[in-house]
Amino acid sequence: MEAYQAQYILEQFVDSTNRWNALFAGGRRTAIEFPLSQKDANHLMDKLAGELSPENLHCDGEISPAQARQKYKKLTTIKSALETYCLNNWLDTPECLY
Repeated sequence: MEAYQAQYILEQFVDSTNRWNALFAGGRRTAIEFPLSQKDANHLMDKLAGELSPENLHCDGEISPAQARQKYKKLTTIKSALETYCLNNWLDTPECLY
């Protein structure tokens, strides 16, 4: 993956996360902005880990295996983009534990 592609993918994920937080966090979380801090990178990786957990990945069995594979591919692409961003910006790459 090229650096510009990784940046674009990551920006889309951050934008989506910010919109979600604006709706449901009730102002308890500030918007994530670039350049990312180590805390922001850790938060994004934790969010990805949660989404990659088997029960969330498969939507508690409500999606087909093909849809779950497509969702997995998208999330692992975002994870790779975050790892690339961290390496290129001298941040510690957070672990994705799910």
